[in-house]
Amino acid sequence: MNAAQLPAAGLLWWIWSTSQDQYGTGYVGAFGIFCLLVFAPLLLPFLGLLLSAVLTLPAILPARPLLRWSGGPEWACRTLAAVATAVGWAAVTTALLHWPFVTTASVLTALGLLPALGIARVRARSWSAWGVWWRSALACAGLFALALGGGLAASATGLIPQYRPPELAPAQLAGVWRGDDGAELRLHPGGRAEARRLPTEPPDNDWTAPDHKDYVICAGSGTWKADDDPYGTDRAGILLRLDTDCGLDTHWSVSGTDDAPRLFVLLGDPDDGTLRTLDRAGD
Repeated sequence: MNAAQLPAAGLLWWIWSTSQDQYGTGYVGAFGIFCLLVFAPLLLPFLGLLLSAVLTLPAILPARPLLRWSGGPEWACRTLAAVATAVGWAAVTTALLHWPFVTTASVLTALGLLPALGIARVRARSWSAWGVWWRSALACAGLFALALGGGLAASATGLIPQYRPPELAPAQLAGVWRGDDGAELRLHPGGRAEARRLPTEPPDNDWTAPDHKDYVICAGSGTWKADDDPYGTDRAGILLRLDTDCGLDTHWSVSGTDDAPRLFVLLGDPDDGTLRTLDRAGD
């Protein structure tokens, strides 16, 4: 059951990702789809086993004493146990990996709920090894078709909108932008800029070299101007030029939302580079 639901879950995640900013790194090609079709069936049993170990088993073990203690319906106890397991793993991943807690808990609950509820039916019948898998394959195809139809309908009706970056005028770009590791960029309305611990394009921007660094950390003053995205995506941005020998001119593109704009740059290899972001802050 865990293996059968994974392709549908992956498809829904991919459809949902179209409503999020890919920061210029997301692409889907024929070769990628071909690799997915070839290798996904081989990986599904192992991924299903992993989900069974981390989600289903921890959910059904506390469901038994909870059922004896509460005397409530079995499905309610299993549902509560599945939600508690998902929340526990979400807390761990949020603390260690800084994943968003609510989103992680919701996704893990959705993945863990069906197997936790269905295990009582599975245990009540005798199954041959092949009988389990061919039924899982049929369920997988059905769930995938359902997810595909629902996802396409949601996209067509606007329930899952395509991501559109905010359109910021030059006056709106001026201000203070801060990022990780103390990075700060101050854009003054007159075109002057001040940077502190800011990642920039390295002087040697040959990212194919063996000892190449994706970026260098620079500080100092310079100039900025509004500039369209050099990659032809019609995304607004800025071109930053520092008055120092540290780093080259760096293009920062606009991301985020109208209420919470963001600047980002992809440094290094365009297919496997380093993404750095800056969020608008108070002066």
